Amino acid sequence: MRVKIEQIKETGLQLNEPIGLGLLGDVLGGAASGEDTGFRPTKPSTLKASLRKVSGGVLLEGQFTAHVASECKRCLGPLELNVPVSFTLNLVPESLVTGEDYLKDGDTEGSMEKKEHVQGESGGSFKLEDADEEVFDGKTIDLDPIVREQLLLALPMSAVCREDCKGLCPQCGINRNEAKCNCDVKPVDPRLAPLKNIKLSN
Repeated sequence: MRVKIEQIKETGLQLNEPIGLGLLGDVLGGAASGEDTGFRPTKPSTLKASLRKVSGGVLLEGQFTAHVASECKRCLGPLELNVPVSFTLNLVPESLVTGEDYLKDGDTEGSMEKKEHVQGESGGSFKLEDADEEVFDGKTIDLDPIVREQLLLALPMSAVCREDCKGLCPQCGINRNEAKCNCDVKPVDPRLAPLKNIKLSN
């Protein structure tokens, strides 16, 4: 998914771009990050994005929902999740980053432009400096790496099938959501564990 800077008119550019299973599979399977996330895509998604030229760069607002499957971290049962991904990025051309007119510190005109208030589609406003910043070549915006990064950031650290999942019994391994066991579930201090094997004589 690539957007040329000349495609963004004064009124902005609205996109509805499909996100295929191939791209999602590469991200989740580790081809993009080098590490398997433990998730896998269940169906394609669609990126809804808005691009506007602001302060010499491009303001990108995007959102999509990733439909993924994994296993519960507690009971190891299968689960499916809909992961919402939403982001706002200030895309800055390399020429501005390396130029003398782009200074993050100091009271220059460039820094004043970065503090400009931008009206959002929802009717609210925010400071441009509040948006995360990324650099592009100034001519073409490649959306694929952005989708990859934002999806990885949005994935839950510990996915569970439900909030009250009881997990597996640490002794017999039974799924406590489905059945009960007679195992002693009280925690035992490992320093006192050998005492359980001592037989007392009368």
